[in-house]
Amino acid sequence: MSHGPPSSRPAAAPVPQPAPSAPGAAPEAPATVRPDGDASARPGRGAAAGPDRHAAVQPDPGAATRPGRDAAIPHQRDAVTRHGHHHVGHPRARAVVQTIALLAATAAGGMLILRGNEALTGLDAPAGPGSRPPAAAVPDAPDPGRVLQIVAHPDDDLYFMNPDLGYSITAGHPVTTVYLTSGEADGVNAGAGKEASTPANKPAYAEARQNGIRAAYAKMATGDRSSAWKRSVVPTKGGGHAEIDVLVARPQINLVWLQLREAGNVYQDVPDSLHGLWDGKVPRLESVLASGSPVRHGFTYTKDQVVQTIVGILERYRPTTIRTQDPTPGRFHDAAKRYTDHQDHFYGARFVQLATALYAEGFKDRPHFAVQNYVGYFNGSLPRALDPGEAKEKLDILDTYAWLDRQNHCGSEAGCGDLKVAEHPSGNGWAQSINYARGTGTNWLTSDAEHGLWAFKVLDGQVAVWHRSGLIGRWSGPRLLPGTGMDQGISTVTLKDGRIAAFGTRTSFGDKPADYRREVVYAVQQAPGSEEFGPWQSLGTPEASDADWTSDISAPAVSVDGTGALAVYVRDGASTLRGRVQRPDGAWGPWEAHGGSDLHGTPVTGTDGAGRRMVFAATTKSVTGWLQPGPGAPLGPATPTGLPETTLPLTAEGREGGVRIWFRKPGSGNVRTALMTDAEGLKATGLTDLGGLQGFGSVTASGHLLAGRSAGGLLGADVGEGRPWERSPLMFEGAPSSTMTGKNLVSLAVVGLDARLYVTSSADEPDAYLAPWQPVGPRNTTP
Repeated sequence: MSHGPPSSRPAAAPVPQPAPSAPGAAPEAPATVRPDGDASARPGRGAAAGPDRHAAVQPDPGAATRPGRDAAIPHQRDAVTRHGHHHVGHPRARAVVQTIALLAATAAGGMLILRGNEALTGLDAPAGPGSRPPAAAVPDAPDPGRVLQIVAHPDDDLYFMNPDLGYSITAGHPVTTVYLTSGEADGVNAGAGKEASTPANKPAYAEARQNGIRAAYAKMATGDRSSAWKRSVVPTKGGGHAEIDVLVARPQINLVWLQLREAGNVYQDVPDSLHGLWDGKVPRLESVLASGSPVRHGFTYTKDQVVQTIVGILERYRPTTIRTQDPTPGRFHDAAKRYTDHQDHFYGARFVQLATALYAEGFKDRPHFAVQNYVGYFNGSLPRALDPGEAKEKLDILDTYAWLDRQNHCGSEAGCGDLKVAEHPSGNGWAQSINYARGTGTNWLTSDAEHGLWAFKVLDGQVAVWHRSGLIGRWSGPRLLPGTGMDQGISTVTLKDGRIAAFGTRTSFGDKPADYRREVVYAVQQAPGSEEFGPWQSLGTPEASDADWTSDISAPAVSVDGTGALAVYVRDGASTLRGRVQRPDGAWGPWEAHGGSDLHGTPVTGTDGAGRRMVFAATTKSVTGWLQPGPGAPLGPATPTGLPETTLPLTAEGREGGVRIWFRKPGSGNVRTALMTDAEGLKATGLTDLGGLQGFGSVTASGHLLAGRSAGGLLGADVGEGRPWERSPLMFEGAPSSTMTGKNLVSLAVVGLDARLYVTSSADEPDAYLAPWQPVGPRNTTP
């Protein structure tokens, strides 16, 4: 976040703030499953929820009722059946299916699963009485990877990337954060009430923000905001100098300060800025050095020098996960069409996009990397994604950055934090939320007719494919499909002839600013079971130009109806639904406008028992749906579903004659589900709260399995009726994905922070459990 002149900053919305408290020292690594797993039993599935986590399930009187004020949801166990088929009941049949599940999980790379890895055994064990023995742990334990965050201003990481940042630090992972600008704003380190009487000093204010960031990271890593840093100067590949700070007690924590001038305004035209440099309005952008920085001599960068500087940082740190801001955040739908995010945020992210593309192309002696993009200012307009505990921990760190107590713990005349945010450290509701701008889809893992598995994720700006032939065959991959510029978020669908089609969006750059473009693309398997795919084909974009809505289209949602017709849908920059349908001759129809309003995130789609498509998209208050009247017919009009507000990511799957959707309850992390049917119009039935382990983001659902990110950043999973949620030891990027592999087996996959695929399976039966996680391929060091 940056601080422009008072007239240019969005007014802070009044947000109730928890009383600040200092958390204890962060542990070096997760050690055991928290003993609250049995407190998340869902209705009719075991013990009641504990008072410290989930309230009793309550009925939802209608869409106008906020989830936090619900009365009792009827249990309706039959209506919430999560299986599309019956359980395997005979003891011998159960034993056979369990054996197949274990074989499928252990077949990757021909590795044998060995018991006794103490670092993972505790994390694999479900909590609660009567649980099965701990799962066997793989000898090749998950690699923590290396996380590199690149943001525009000091505090963008704390507002928009936490708690992911805190999860990584608490787990002991290597984390480096790069700040593109000094964040000097108007140079006044004071709240609104004292701005007029406080002299402006841009170098001193930049130093105060640095001091606040160092204190916040030290607090997250050691519990002591005054923990020492070693500060040094390094030359950059762009010809300037950067300051690198290393936390002495945890040297895997680094901060890199590039100290370029910031725009000082959220959206107005400011030539001397990253935006102006990108657009060619200025040939160079100068530095603004913080007072006290070991960098003593100023410098200027051209556009190419900024890009090369970032490339040099990537070479130095060799990240496996890159976290950055949203390069296409969109605009408000008012007459002025102002940006929904700070121009430094998304033009800084575009510099990162270009640099990562050059790094991927030019440097082969490096590990694979994945990219995670984060929503910025617009989080304050969306339902709160974090439960109160996570929100309080996030706010505690922001309180440290804001220097609330005014004690001179850093020994600096400039100040030990950012007093501009001290009056409202939660910002405009940003402390209560986190949202991924891309990569929220959960259908990137799919199975074929031979029970083989296929996984599709973006690594190095290309689509990576992993494949397991048959039920217990060997895994291969990652193999990068030809074609660069791919954005995070791949959706897959199986065509009528059994081939797999993968859809995504692609970003392209040109010599001129107007050449920046995103488009929907797809590639189709050459034959069922083949590892060869055809070239990427473009479906274009429903946006007229980047200047209109900053290329703000969602990832595609794809489905095949009962006639075999393929359709793709995206949310456009005007927050409406657009779609294209493939004709019988293979040609595609035009981008059609399907209406809706206030749509956010990525839409989802599924096909009901009659072969009709349903499409759903989240709004800030509910979920909007569309129903195809019959297979082959045009999509019907936008229809209110009557569902309560969600935290945006939705998952949809055809079940029980309709399409079942799953989503998170705002301010809770609990998973909810409802069955969508055509009962004289699109209708939601059986809305039920399924509990959870806090956390946020997408939830994947297949057969008896639910899985998603839980508190602490680990994977939380629920494997069946009457069973507690449990945590797995993996931290991962983006969203998990799952699929049915045959009738009685569910496969689940994530890509870890080491950019490596991890898979597991679970038999679809009453005694279900997750087999040990198996990494695919070698450790991610060099290709």
